[in-house]
Amino acid sequence: MFRIWGKIIKENHLIKDSVICLEGHDMTRTHKVYKALEMLADEFDLAVPVWLDSNKKEFINHARTRFDKSCFMEPIDFDYLDFQVIEEDHVWE
Repeated sequence: MFRIWGKIIKENHLIKDSVICLEGHDMTRTHKVYKALEMLADEFDLAVPVWLDSNKKEFINHARTRFDKSCFMEPIDFDYLDFQVIEEDHVWE
């Protein structure tokens, strides 16, 4: 199972959070990440944020990133969306 934890943070307080679970090995990790972000944005009623180079680097290095107002095309009423992998698929051979 592949799980992503998304949190909306405003003034250092957790406003909303959700865990997105994706099962199956038919998608690459990258596709799962993008799909989870779309599902999370839909659940929070947000536009899907744009991946800036800084987000990509942070996510590659730490499996976590923050999407702030610079990543959204519309104004947001929170400080950032925290996006973190909390469980990875493991393929046993």
